[in-house]
Amino acid sequence: MKKIMFNDKYGLTQAVLEGRKTMTRRICKYDRPDETYGIVSLAFEPIDYNNDRNVISTLDYAFCWKNNEGDFTDWNIPKYKVCEVVAIAQNYGDCGNMPDYELDEDGYPIMPKKSGFFNKMFVRADLMPHHIRIANIKIQRLQEISNEDCLKEGIEEHLKNVQYGFSSNIGYCGQYPFPNPREAFASLIDKVSGRGTWNNNPYVFAYEFELID
Repeated sequence: MKKIMFNDKYGLTQAVLEGRKTMTRRICKYDRPDETYGIVSLAFEPIDYNNDRNVISTLDYAFCWKNNEGDFTDWNIPKYKVCEVVAIAQNYGDCGNMPDYELDEDGYPIMPKKSGFFNKMFVRADLMPHHIRIANIKIQRLQEISNEDCLKEGIEEHLKNVQYGFSSNIGYCGQYPFPNPREAFASLIDKVSGRGTWNNNPYVFAYEFELID
């Protein structure tokens, strides 16, 4: 089973666990080289496989860029598939599940420096208590996001049609509310993925998902 990480500093993991965030966008690895390249996409036929829970169908997507001379970029292949169940990564201290660690002389676990107790990058997917199921995948430019999808990304409506924002681990972010969901999301994606991400407008895989436990 795979795992997926959401940003904790801006409350995105908690938003997923509370059902307020049901979409995530992940930047495609290979962008369009120049305007001479057009997109070539593939949708593979559904196949059945057993993910240790049940037998389900999955549909895989991929795309690359090709110019008139027949030059191709490498393929952009999504990490997750439609209908796939994915573990939500949390550090062991937060989720309460832990692998067996060597104990010290007082009987306390010895935490190595690269420990999942401190860093969810190092946790095992099979020990995560919460999971999502991928419901749909879209390929689009980042700025093609709709106001509706911004709210699915975890943007909060503070005052209907007037104020929007997002939380952080030190309270609501910024002194100034955003007038619409897109401006709030543009600010959030720049904080999560790096300054300039919104203006660069990369191609993304937009995953829609449901919380299953």
